[in-house]
Amino acid sequence: MPEEGHLSRPHHAVGDAALDTIFRAARTLRQWQDQPVGPALLMAVYDLMRWGPTEANITPARIHFVVSKEAKARLEPLLDEGNRAQTMAAPATAIFAYDLDFAATLDVLAPHAKSLPGKLAQDAPRAEYMARRSAGLQGGYFIVAARALGLDCGPMSGFDREGVDKEFFAGTAIKSYFLCNLGFGVAGSARPRGERLSFDQACRIL
Repeated sequence: MPEEGHLSRPHHAVGDAALDTIFRAARTLRQWQDQPVGPALLMAVYDLMRWGPTEANITPARIHFVVSKEAKARLEPLLDEGNRAQTMAAPATAIFAYDLDFAATLDVLAPHAKSLPGKLAQDAPRAEYMARRSAGLQGGYFIVAARALGLDCGPMSGFDREGVDKEFFAGTAIKSYFLCNLGFGVAGSARPRGERLSFDQACRIL
């Protein structure tokens, strides 16, 4: 069997149709159908993404799903002008954030790392770096999970982070990271596909 033969084994890899849905055919969407995204689907996205690996099994990601008119009204003035229309039209917007106090959960998530909470309590820069790094990983898992469950995604920056932190996370150690609109996109509304670096441009086998 050729070296790549394992790719055709169903217990080793998902099929091409799934890979198209998650990666090759998936696009960043900015126009949305008037079709709601219910709580059960949002919960299912999280239930998938939470299994992705992180550093020492920490789970710093925190997500607020902005769905109601009242919540959208709180978010709208904190968006850059170019992001307002698409975000107000999206059925749901995830405020993806990270919790600097993630170490409080390590007794459950990482009982093998007994000394880690004490070390992080004495090293705030390390704690923030770990939180941002693993939340970034979780953000990638979040988008993959949403696409796998049939949602379109519109991840973006372009918002007042300090304002969002004050409005949605006041009194906590949670810091906003990025926003991601979620819903069912309007067919044909995506921008032309941008280029990507080739393997030879980005990778080396050593």
